[in-house]
Amino acid sequence: MTHARTVCEAFQATALIDPDAVALRTGGDAVTVSWREYAAHVRAVAAGLAALGVRRGDTVGILLTNRPEFAWIDSGAMHLGAVPFSIYNTSSPEQIEYLFGNAGNQVVFTETALLPSVLASGVKLEHVICVDGAPEGVTMTLADLEASGAADFDFEAAWHAVEPDDVLTLIYTSGTTGPPKGVQLTHANMLKVGLSAMEVVDVHPGDRITSFLPSAHIADRASTQYFAALRGVQVTYVADPRTIAAALPDASPTIWFAVPRVWEKIKAGVEAKVAAEESPVKKRLALFALDMARRSAEAKVAGRPLSGVDAIRYRVADKLVLSKVREALGMDQMRWAWSAAAAIAPETLMFFMGLGIDVCELWGMSELGGAGTLNPPGRVKVGTVGKVLPGAEVMLAEDGELLFRGPGVMTGYRHDPEKTAEAIDEDGWLHTGDVATIDDEGYVTIVDRKKEIIINAAGKNMSPVNIENTIKTACALLATIAVIGDNKPYNVAIMTLDPDAVAAYASKNGLPADPAVLATDAGLIAAVQAGVDAGNAKLSRVEQVKKFTILPAYWMPGTEEMTPTLKLRRRPISEKYAAEIAALYA
Repeated sequence: MTHARTVCEAFQATALIDPDAVALRTGGDAVTVSWREYAAHVRAVAAGLAALGVRRGDTVGILLTNRPEFAWIDSGAMHLGAVPFSIYNTSSPEQIEYLFGNAGNQVVFTETALLPSVLASGVKLEHVICVDGAPEGVTMTLADLEASGAADFDFEAAWHAVEPDDVLTLIYTSGTTGPPKGVQLTHANMLKVGLSAMEVVDVHPGDRITSFLPSAHIADRASTQYFAALRGVQVTYVADPRTIAAALPDASPTIWFAVPRVWEKIKAGVEAKVAAEESPVKKRLALFALDMARRSAEAKVAGRPLSGVDAIRYRVADKLVLSKVREALGMDQMRWAWSAAAAIAPETLMFFMGLGIDVCELWGMSELGGAGTLNPPGRVKVGTVGKVLPGAEVMLAEDGELLFRGPGVMTGYRHDPEKTAEAIDEDGWLHTGDVATIDDEGYVTIVDRKKEIIINAAGKNMSPVNIENTIKTACALLATIAVIGDNKPYNVAIMTLDPDAVAAYASKNGLPADPAVLATDAGLIAAVQAGVDAGNAKLSRVEQVKKFTILPAYWMPGTEEMTPTLKLRRRPISEKYAAEIAALYA
């Protein structure tokens, strides 16, 4: 709905368009919730929260896996004018204590599996509401809450009283440096960002998307919760993000959002299947099709059509193989998809482009409502993050830092005027912390985080992310690479293995899938070295990784090495693995 003043108003209009359409579901239709039922749940949650004394402007915490209840808890609180916010499932009790202290919430919604962390945090909460039962320590169930609203609760008056400048949600930054900051986003912020994005990508009522990334992250909240409210997008909830590839054929998304690691895993899965094909005829056909896909992507990137013979070959490859690959992946209905939250390797984008799937890289931050620049479907410039959203503007500071100004920029960090003043200058420019370039067509390329640029001993500036992506593309066995080289004579890397990729290697070689064993296996080290050599061949001499070590552990999201959104925490890594790094320079 384009003329809504608040997300509540948009939701109410959308819910009336096709009340019997499925709004929320889980795999295999184990749970389906129509728009009529969704709207009824929202009303019941709002009435229940009002009965608990929650008022406009009060915060409401949510700690849940990706499940349909999230949608109506979040929307129910929003319709009261309250401020629902979600935190990462990986949050430790100490982190929960800090986040709830900053937010000041008296209410939290959680589930049985995540309840122990809430209780262990020691935060004094008036109401702990559980969506899936009544274990000890819970004050009521979600069903109890929905049944507890006053009969005369004036729901219409409640949501009509919500103003565009009211805070809609808090998004806590993942805290790569220092404690997380609470980004305050208003109804106006998220409406304007959503509608601006929809001027670049088409989103229709009845479009389908999945919710599998953390709901605490702006990407999931904007692309599922708010796209649903604005356009009636159907959301399939996938509780375990590791199962997303298997869940896609069932969800059959028409539009989709994933982080680079997910795109890399899907690409590696296709390539592994081709490599393992035992029929020589089928294998030859698959390799022919992937070669034609590569040529098609190269032609698209160069802005030229495929030559006559290649165009015919591509059509044959698409009919016999590529269309079946899209169908097997659950991507045969996908009109466009997004990649963001970290840089993606150009080879990965081109792989999907060749398959006939438009993956458009975008750039954004919580502080500007999620999306700041995006590549238009059909006019993607690989290696860039696209053009600035309609209604917003970007420019470069003298040191190359990207500055952003637009209607999505936050009102500030919660209870932190100093950090807010550091982030947003008096002219309204958000200082993003990213170093970038802008070409003559307005396409933005992110070089790296300003704080993460490596300046070697000879004074040469380098982007660790670019080096890491180049090598990772050449080495499917690796999950993460952390390149080190600041103030050093050359670059080194510490690496962790990809659990899925090395499981196949381990079973083939009769080894346990134990990273401590695999990290010292000569064959595996040689395979990684070959990948490093192939990656180095694409880098300038000064950027190349001269030495590496493979750690005997897997890094998981939400740990001291990695944020829940898979960004490396570089300073803690440098401190924790100081001995390993020193050995590489010895």
